[in-house]
Amino acid sequence: MASLPLICAGLVLSGYATEIGLPDRLIGMGLGFLIFWAIGEVYFRMRGNEALGLGDAKLYAAAGAWLGWSYLPEVLLIATLSGLLFAALRPQSRQEGLAFGPWLAAGMVLSWFHQLFVS
Repeated sequence: MASLPLICAGLVLSGYATEIGLPDRLIGMGLGFLIFWAIGEVYFRMRGNEALGLGDAKLYAAAGAWLGWSYLPEVLLIATLSGLLFAALRPQSRQEGLAFGPWLAAGMVLSWFHQLFVS
């Protein structure tokens, strides 16, 4: 539920940011949600248990709403590499699952800074 205000704020920003318009943000929001929803659905049908919740899909949709569709691959790359690095460096005795949401949020923030200051 906390991702929905974040999605709305990203869409409202389209009125103030001229470089990324509302259509790019709407496409990003839709793609972000659909990509993660589809991955989670396929995994559930193959394995019978959930591995990717809709919270991750809504957070990725928020990334699309804030940054537009063209930054979604960058967000995912940063999130994935960060999460993998963390998983590789944590003690081997910890075998529980790893939440992807924090890494997705970090990828979103870093991509947003990239968009603001580099692009």
